[in-house]
Amino acid sequence: MTTAAATHGLTALFRALRSPHDKSRRNVPLPAGPAVTPELPASLRDGAARGQAGSAAAVVFDRVSLAFDEQVVLRDISFEIPRGAMRILLGDSGAGKSVLLKLILGLLRPDSGAIYVHGQRIDGMAERDLLKVRSEIGMLFQENAIFDSLTVDENVGYRLYEETDTPRAVVRARVEEVLTFVGLQSFIDVMPATLSGGERRRVGIARAMASRPALLLFDDPTTGLDPIIAATVDHEIVKLRDLQHVTSLVVTHQIRDAYYIATHQAVQRDNRVTIVTADDQTAAQTEFMVLHEGRIRFHGPAHELLASRDRYLQEFLFKTLPPW
Repeated sequence: MTTAAATHGLTALFRALRSPHDKSRRNVPLPAGPAVTPELPASLRDGAARGQAGSAAAVVFDRVSLAFDEQVVLRDISFEIPRGAMRILLGDSGAGKSVLLKLILGLLRPDSGAIYVHGQRIDGMAERDLLKVRSEIGMLFQENAIFDSLTVDENVGYRLYEETDTPRAVVRARVEEVLTFVGLQSFIDVMPATLSGGERRRVGIARAMASRPALLLFDDPTTGLDPIIAATVDHEIVKLRDLQHVTSLVVTHQIRDAYYIATHQAVQRDNRVTIVTADDQTAAQTEFMVLHEGRIRFHGPAHELLASRDRYLQEFLFKTLPPW
């Protein structure tokens, strides 16, 4: 694949992420939703001021609403992701989880409310300025989005090779570093066709982290993988959180994997990394958000989610509660 063709392919990929309803969207009144548990503690309701200051929050949604024609997707959503923290977003298929990622990337704009990424308000930002914001975000696509005509090296280093003036030797060294992190250093010069599904997903993670982004977005990272391979991907996400301290948002409907990520931690001793069960205090630092009928139905740590008496949450979790 030529450089021009590869660039065109990535541009087409981002365009494809835009909703097919974008051109026909119009503002519509948002009907009142059912009573739900509070979205946020009162201390976090002033999200706009906190996001604008940028002191602690990597992402802030402040009363964000979005509708496609008559279909309301998000209703007055407010939450924040502190710098260095992880949030796991759960919800039914079609609940709007991927839409929320597109809003963070500036690929969609809300009908109302404000969105801040690293202290910058992006919901009205010009496209040229959004490019700078996106350069600080790593994205693991649900479909991996690996270029089959490029080697693993060229895929992982794509952004650095194509969008920066970094010397190729320096990029190659960075690619080797991140591939070592995900356990694929010996695959650097192979073609993607020779990789398994789990290996392709780990190449996607390596590519997402190659440019040292301040924020990582994971869109259903374990969908379509068997439990054993999915566990290897879970381990990489845990390592990124605990060893690289990257702010991250994990969007998934795989509750088993989400619970595993939240309740385990990566520990490095003598240049060896192991994944161990986290103590209660550590596990509580990874918080869950459950999106339902356009609202954040639950926001809190895993043990509170599992203990919830909310009827919808109990039904949502019923068939996937531990022990597995």
